[in-house]
Amino acid sequence: MPTDPTLENLTLTINQEIHVQAPLDVTFAALLEQLGPGNETPEGKPLNMKIEPWPGGRWYRDLGDGNGHFWAHVQAIKRPTLLEFAGPLFASFPLVSNVQYRLSEVNGGTLIAFRHTALGFISEDHRAGMNQGWSSMNERVRRQAEAGR
Repeated sequence: MPTDPTLENLTLTINQEIHVQAPLDVTFAALLEQLGPGNETPEGKPLNMKIEPWPGGRWYRDLGDGNGHFWAHVQAIKRPTLLEFAGPLFASFPLVSNVQYRLSEVNGGTLIAFRHTALGFISEDHRAGMNQGWSSMNERVRRQAEAGR
């Protein structure tokens, strides 16, 4: 972490577009599955995530016996075109994030416009890991939706 924080090193923006050859409703269902019980690390290890898909619902990692890690609240949901979160996500350092999944119908399927913006102390290692993690997650959503057509 730099000793003199600047706006550039205290902010993060990740934008991705995912083209899915599946209908909106199938893609949205795959998104909820992959963010929740189907979630896993980029290495394929289960994360035991839970999602309460309603406004104010929690998105968290369940470690069992009342243990876990809060990731975010559902800030907005409009099935099947919008899912938005606000919270610290996986961070155990000062960080606030907004994550948006905007889905739209396009020829041949669905376009997911993904955006993660964050403000806080983010090391270069975490920045690289976030990009890799979201890419892996979004690819799993695409694969599951296309398999479920």
